[in-house]
Amino acid sequence: MSRTAGLLKRSLPAAATTVGALMLLTGCGAAAVNQAAPGAAAKTDCGTVNVALNAWVGYTADAAVYNYVATNKLGCTVVEKNLNEQISWQGFASGQVDVIIENWGHDDLAKQYITDQKVAVDAGPTGNVGHIGWYVPPWMAAKYPDITDGKNLNKYADLFKTSESGGKGQVLDGDPAFVTNDEALVKNLDLNYKVVFSGSEAALIQSFRTAEANKTPLLGYFYDPQWFLSEVPLVKVELPAWTPGCDADPEKVACDYPQYKLNKIISKKLADSGSPAAKLATAFTWTNEDQNSVAKDIQGGMKPDAAAKKWVDAHGSVVDGWLK
Repeated sequence: MSRTAGLLKRSLPAAATTVGALMLLTGCGAAAVNQAAPGAAAKTDCGTVNVALNAWVGYTADAAVYNYVATNKLGCTVVEKNLNEQISWQGFASGQVDVIIENWGHDDLAKQYITDQKVAVDAGPTGNVGHIGWYVPPWMAAKYPDITDGKNLNKYADLFKTSESGGKGQVLDGDPAFVTNDEALVKNLDLNYKVVFSGSEAALIQSFRTAEANKTPLLGYFYDPQWFLSEVPLVKVELPAWTPGCDADPEKVACDYPQYKLNKIISKKLADSGSPAAKLATAFTWTNEDQNSVAKDIQGGMKPDAAAKKWVDAHGSVVDGWLK
C-alpha cells in the first residue's frame, strides 16, 4: 500500500512463485496495453484509460478487477502504468494517469492535486478498510505474551538485533515508498530500535514467513487487507492509541496508525469526460475479503486478468450494480 502520511511511506505480483508473482508488476515506468474486447457496448465511447499500478498485491487485485471490467464490459482500452504512489499522483498533472484505484490517506497529495491544482477528484471509497501497524510472528506472541504491548519493546530490543540495525533492535519495513511513520515512532517513543527497509512487499512477506517457520525473532511493519495474514496470522503490537491529530506533524508522530478508509482518485479530465470508465471507478466497491481472495489467486501464480475474471464470473450481481 506509498502510504506517506509519514507511514503504509507501503507494494507487487503475478507469476508462478510468491516472490515472482509479487515482482512482476513492480518495474516503474513499464506499461502494458490491454485492447478492448467488449462484452457489451457502452453507450458512450470509453476510449483510453491510464491506470496506475502501485506495488502491493492488494492494489494489483483492485486494478485487475477494475481493468477487466473496463475492458470486457465497457470496451475501454486500458493502459497499465507501473508507478509508485507519489509518482502516480504526479501523473494527474501531466495527463499520464487517469485512475489510482487504491489510495491510503495522502492528505498532502490530495491537497496538492485535488484542492490546489484541481487536476484530480476523489472518486469515493473502495469499501476496503486499511490497517497498518507493527507485528510479530505468532510464535513470539505465544512465547513472550507481553511483547504485544509496545511499552515493553525496549525490554526485548536485544532479541531483534541484526547486522543491519547497528546494535539496536530492528523494525523491518517494506518498500520505502509505502506510507510509514516508523522512523518517527522509534524516535518519539524513545525506542532502542532502528528501521531497516526490506525493499518490497515480497521481501517483507518472506521475512515473516521464515521467522515463523524457523522460530526467529522479527518485528516488522505490516497491513491489512493482505492475503498473507490467512497463511501466517501475525500478531499486532499495540502502540499508543491513535487519536485525531496525533499524526498531524510527521516529525512528531508518537501514536499508532489510524484506520484508513481506502478510496479511489481519478483525473479531473476523466471525471468530466463522460466516459463510462469514470462511472465505473466511482461505483467500484468491494470488501477486504474480496480483495484478499483475488490477491491470493495472483500470488499463487494466476495472472491478474485470470484472477479478475474468476472473481467477476462469481460476482455478476455486484458487477452489474457497478454498471447500472
